[in-house]
Amino acid sequence: MSADSLILMGKIAATHGVRGQLRLVSYSGSFDTLLLVDSIVLKQPSGRSGTFAVAAATVHGKKLLLTLEGFADINTVLPLVGSELYLRRDQLPPAGEDEYYWFDLVGLKVITEQGEFLGRLESIIETGSNDVYVVKSADREYLIPALHDVVLGIDLVSGVMKVTPSEGLFDL
Repeated sequence: MSADSLILMGKIAATHGVRGQLRLVSYSGSFDTLLLVDSIVLKQPSGRSGTFAVAAATVHGKKLLLTLEGFADINTVLPLVGSELYLRRDQLPPAGEDEYYWFDLVGLKVITEQGEFLGRLESIIETGSNDVYVVKSADREYLIPALHDVVLGIDLVSGVMKVTPSEGLFDL
């Protein structure tokens, strides 16, 4: 994935007030990155997209409110409701050691330490204590806990996650 690749971060759910603020539903579970960016890309339901400068971003209760430069009232932002919000990859902070963005993991080929192909990582379930990787092949589905003793290695360059089957965690 190149540095200028777009990453889906959320959706404009509604307007807020009459001064042109937009209410955002975040897909990342956190507002931290969105509070720091100076521009966003919006893709409207019609298919049109554009880059917009962010004048302000603020947390209001459990919502993130965005104010875009040049948009001062509700009538100017109404057409943006329903738009998907994207950031460029280079706007995201680097992942920490042994940390990965979900969008980097989804699609990886998952193999056992013996080289047996289990399938591709299709989605990730957030459980609170640890994430669970949903790995699917043509005829099977595995739920693999994202634990250090189960996930032996992740190689984003080659697109492979290596796991070790632990008794009772998933059947092979």
